[in-house]
Amino acid sequence: MTEQQQPVFVIEKIYVKDLSLEIPNAPHIFLDREAPEVNLQLATKDAVIDGDIHEVVLTATVTARLKEKDKVMFLVEVHQAGIFRIRNVPGDDIEPVLGILCPNILFPYLRETVSDVVTRAGFPAVILNPVNFEAVYQQKKQQQQADSPAASPDSADSGTKH
Repeated sequence: MTEQQQPVFVIEKIYVKDLSLEIPNAPHIFLDREAPEVNLQLATKDAVIDGDIHEVVLTATVTARLKEKDKVMFLVEVHQAGIFRIRNVPGDDIEPVLGILCPNILFPYLRETVSDVVTRAGFPAVILNPVNFEAVYQQKKQQQQADSPAASPDSADSGTKH
């Protein structure tokens, strides 16, 4: 009789996979004093790298727009990624780990990267509000069930506007 092994969760690496900054109306945009409207879109994606090693990518697209003039001040897109070793976790529990726990770990790094890039671009810092990834995950699951009762749980892509 074998003892059930303890679940293992290890953060192997956290890194910026891709980073993009656009300031389409520079230099004139720096002369405008209007407060921008900031829009955040989030998406998560996960993939098995090798056996019990997974990559999770949390993508944020932040767009600051001058509402009155309908001009984009800046657009930042960050793909914050992490490599996680997940072992001895029941199959039904892997998906919430990848969809809730891993994005919660990655989000503070993504938030810091967005703020740093925006500041270095010459704009006031953008501090992203915390995100409830459990609610996002549950919403995605409900949407998948509504779209098709036989929806594949392998699809781990969620685009969420905040």
